Amino acid sequence: MKDILNNLSKLLENRIRLGIMSALVVNNSLDFNSLKDLLDVTDGNLASHLRALEKNELLEVRKQFIGRKPNTKYIVTKHGRNVFNQHLDALEQLMKRK
Repeated sequence: MKDILNNLSKLLENRIRLGIMSALVVNNSLDFNSLKDLLDVTDGNLASHLRALEKNELLEVRKQFIGRKPNTKYIVTKHGRNVFNQHLDALEQLMKRK
């Protein structure tokens, strides 16, 4: 049991961070507004969670301009995908235990 719990990521215990990672794992990339609408969170709340994930190298940020408007895209890193999958595997193992 202790081994399973060690595989849970502290970063993904928060529902918004887990939602961000879930959305990004199934999409190649998402922009800030798409994530905000999908998760139904405020700009500041989303930004703080994205910064935490970026700081821990779970996602990569790409900024560009589309026309004259800034656009920020988020992409899961290989490390982020590994952490996410390990977290999900641990959750599944916990659910299978009797």
